[in-house]
Amino acid sequence: MLRRLGQRVERLSKEVAEAERALANLMVEVAPDLLGECGVGPVCGAQLLVSSGDPRRMTSEASFAALAGTSPVDASSGKQRRHRLNRGGDRQLNWALHIVALQRIRHHPETSAYYQRLLAAGKTTREARRCVKRVLARHFFHRLREMPRLPLTT
Repeated sequence: MLRRLGQRVERLSKEVAEAERALANLMVEVAPDLLGECGVGPVCGAQLLVSSGDPRRMTSEASFAALAGTSPVDASSGKQRRHRLNRGGDRQLNWALHIVALQRIRHHPETSAYYQRLLAAGKTTREARRCVKRVLARHFFHRLREMPRLPLTT
């Protein structure tokens, strides 16, 4: 039984690797600039493209942030002023921004410095990640709007 399960895991791992290679090839063809961004791999890049659809349909950064579920939601009480993570929007797009944010916090000097400034200002790690994701949503909104229109396939 264990041998059969191990063989199945190997087959599925090969299938996943094959699908990721095919996706990477498509992304290189369709949006090579997006793959050049720090922290954006083929899966996250594809999710950004698919979830945004035609970015020109969104009128502002705020509408893209609401779509991604990264717009701040007021959670203030009394004198305490704070915001919380938005639980709405496209959860897969939010996941992609989350993965990109984690990678950029670790490997991108400017993002890491911004994250550290937020922590030094008294934000919790969760609040600081929300801020980073909001900035990334703003960044990718502009990057996606600059891209040429993708041809529609039937």
